[in-house]
Amino acid sequence: MKMMFARAATMAGLFLAFGMAPQTRVMAQAGASGSNDTQIQADVTKALDNKRFKDVKTSVSNGVVTLTGTVDVYSDKEQADKKAHHRKNVKGVENEIDVAGPQVEDATLRNKLAEKLAYDRVGYGTTAFNALTIGVQNGVVTLGGVAYGPTDKDSALSLVANYPGVKDVVDNIEVAPTSPMDDRIRLAEARAIYGALQLNKYAIDPAKPIRITVVNGNVTLSGVVDNEADKDVANIRANGVPGVFKVTNNLQVAGSQREK
Repeated sequence: MKMMFARAATMAGLFLAFGMAPQTRVMAQAGASGSNDTQIQADVTKALDNKRFKDVKTSVSNGVVTLTGTVDVYSDKEQADKKAHHRKNVKGVENEIDVAGPQVEDATLRNKLAEKLAYDRVGYGTTAFNALTIGVQNGVVTLGGVAYGPTDKDSALSLVANYPGVKDVVDNIEVAPTSPMDDRIRLAEARAIYGALQLNKYAIDPAKPIRITVVNGNVTLSGVVDNEADKDVANIRANGVPGVFKVTNNLQVAGSQREK
């Protein structure tokens, strides 16, 4: 019993030594948290002082920022999230912003985005080496497939995120690993396929090439060709490149099945 009283006296002495009782310390911590919340709210509000975020509202509780309201395009929702995360003392962000903008039918939105993506990065020499897929459901866009590099992936995501009617973006794009051997195969495949007189026409429109993706020596052909003969010739030419482990021919013939 004496030991219990001694321990209690010791703890009381420690609290007194620090200048406050247990209840006082809890109240002080709560006050500090509230003070931080006030400052965080001010910082986030200032960071979002832009006409893009005019309809966005913020609240802060224990360092967690909640964003509500509306923006015109999905990229603005992403940007608001980033700006809030980068403020001092922010512990987390709950992004409940709705993307307003126009309501676009899923099929129409997919077709418009597919057309935009087809011409993305034209002139940088990587168009034929990007094979991206796109799906749309209730305004939520899912991007998949393989991108030649991080820049190509980021460009595709940015294009979609800034397009009116897109409510959310799901990123399932894989980036092909950096490989000098794969780069050599890509160039050799492009020369072999587009160098064929029968297939040269597919290099005329940069939005409609035969897509050539290479990952660890494995080649995948995708896109749409005019007929079965062109598909077969592309397959033969692709298999003739030295160093290729395997060729997967996913080319579709126009009219037989719509490109996915």
